[in-house]
Amino acid sequence: MEISDTLLLAGLVLALLVGLRWKRRGRRLPLPPGPPAVPVLGNLLTLDRRAPFKSFLKWSKTYGPVMMVHLGSQKAVVLVGYSVVKEALVDHADLFAGRAPIPFIHRATRGYGLVISNGERWRQLRRFTLTTLRDFGMGRKRMEEWIQEESKHLLDSVRDTNSAVFDPTFYMSRAVSNVICALVFGQRFSYDDSNFLRLLDIVFGLLRFISSPWGQAYNIFPWLLQWIPGRQHTVFGEVDNIRNFTKEKIKTHEETLDPNNPRDFIDCFLIRMNQVKDSPDTEFHYENLVSTVLNLFLAGTETTSTTIRYTLMLLIRHPDIQEKMQTEIDSVIGRERSPLMQDRTSLPFTDAVIHEVQRFLDIVPLGLPRCTMDDMSFRGYAIPKGTVIIPLLHSVLRDQEMWETPWTFNPKNFLDTNGNFKTNPAFLPFSAGKRSCVGESLARMELFLFIVSLLQNFTFSTPGGPDSVDPTPEFSSFGNLPRKFQLIASPR
Repeated sequence: MEISDTLLLAGLVLALLVGLRWKRRGRRLPLPPGPPAVPVLGNLLTLDRRAPFKSFLKWSKTYGPVMMVHLGSQKAVVLVGYSVVKEALVDHADLFAGRAPIPFIHRATRGYGLVISNGERWRQLRRFTLTTLRDFGMGRKRMEEWIQEESKHLLDSVRDTNSAVFDPTFYMSRAVSNVICALVFGQRFSYDDSNFLRLLDIVFGLLRFISSPWGQAYNIFPWLLQWIPGRQHTVFGEVDNIRNFTKEKIKTHEETLDPNNPRDFIDCFLIRMNQVKDSPDTEFHYENLVSTVLNLFLAGTETTSTTIRYTLMLLIRHPDIQEKMQTEIDSVIGRERSPLMQDRTSLPFTDAVIHEVQRFLDIVPLGLPRCTMDDMSFRGYAIPKGTVIIPLLHSVLRDQEMWETPWTFNPKNFLDTNGNFKTNPAFLPFSAGKRSCVGESLARMELFLFIVSLLQNFTFSTPGGPDSVDPTPEFSSFGNLPRKFQLIASPR
């Protein structure tokens, strides 16, 4: 081959390689768009710290349903609207199954347990937790009977107020917490138990703190707030009180364990620990037990009791809806027997109201953040490994394309033209996909049975009248937390 031919061939090969390189470069996907950020603080200067979801909704009108925001130095992709959230969490469930490292929860649990874990730890713990809770009746008749029994204690405690004004906060949390305590600890606690009341007070305070601007600041700048004075240090001391309570219960279970007769979640975990103690890959060890029990106790107490309190608040605001629910309950169940889950299909209006309360409350507006475990692409954008994903559940529960009246409390969002209950795929208060709430079926059962029992026996009002109750949340960050209010329960 002549030198000129060799040079020509080499030139063609070089041109081909350069062309392929530029072609590949041209195919590289851009990062999602988003508001301009400044160093260190990112978008925090323009973020509504009391209600971050409001800023996300506003920005999405400019940058679209998949946008990049900077929370301090942390990049986060916010998903806005039912269509995109459903596509991510359900259609691409595996890609969005990672949990973001939430600093507050990570420190509270020492990095162990179900909620904060990823990979094999998460798979082992989630599978075991779901199976065990179902074995002990979650979503089944046995659990229904426990809730019915706890409802009687709740009704008695409300009856003891003798129509006097009271704060319903701990009335609801004692009842709801006792249900998860029966599952996890194998016991319920007396409503007068001072230690139990102290724990519930701590749980209530934890959710308030993490939903406050200072709590969100900890999640963004944990390296800074661990060195400066503030409420966060007291809060973590209170978390340790719950951890110590959990450890004491575990110790008691270890001393009285009968491998052939497990009584509750702790017993089942201890039995599994003994079975796989020689396995090098096991996630069934003491630290995961403590933190998973802590996860279940905290999550199983405050979110459901908050929803019940908010239900009563909205029914006071809308006495016509309360009266209509009571009329329906009286016609189907009467006032003598306890409600059953099978009654739900015969109570379409009541069922619609309970669903609408959850939609309107929007208790976790940002959803628990996910995290990409690998580099990935989504809707034409590149999302690097380690990016926080915020599935904005608020935008799903308020999606104007999915709800008839997204911004007002309206049970008709769950009723067809004939007054029958209708489902809506955008009803995702428990999130969706592989990271959806493990206690969803339990929460649904508790909400129905407790709320129907309360309305069966009492009419609720407040001293200042319906308009004196403010349904806007006190905090709207990690959680939407209703304001405290005074209640009067008049026997029917």
